[in-house]
Amino acid sequence: MSQDTALKTQLVELLDAATAHLRFSDVVARWPAKLHGVAPPGFAHTAWQILEHMRIAQWDILEFSRDPKHVSPVFPEGYWPKTAAPPDRAAWDRSVKLFRADLKAMQALVKKPSTELFARIPHGEGQTILREALLVADHNAYHLGQLVDLRRALGAWHRK
Repeated sequence: MSQDTALKTQLVELLDAATAHLRFSDVVARWPAKLHGVAPPGFAHTAWQILEHMRIAQWDILEFSRDPKHVSPVFPEGYWPKTAAPPDRAAWDRSVKLFRADLKAMQALVKKPSTELFARIPHGEGQTILREALLVADHNAYHLGQLVDLRRALGAWHRK
């Protein structure tokens, strides 16, 4: 196996969080709908706010990585939902589905044989696909930890 292929394999695993920490799916599975918009004392955000923030940020990084015409949301307000709770259960489910799809798309971009991990993204300011993949993994890991703490504080953490 070439070094490039080995690195791509490791990045895909890191993005899935299969080795370092919990997977996204494990953290959001069976999250009680009545708690989507609840933040206990001491917590700045609800599960809905964190989920949407993760989805928007990951989508933005993915689109920046592959689309030279992509325009990022205004920072920071464009990266957070405007409400503490989702408008309905379908919004939560849609956000989870979109997050998963974008994560798979980032993994596919990393795995793509023609992707040069160390090449500068032409429309960027020095960024590479390697940097963007690591940014997604790091950002997701941080907020997954927040979701676990939030779920524990809400008394809703029931690991398999």
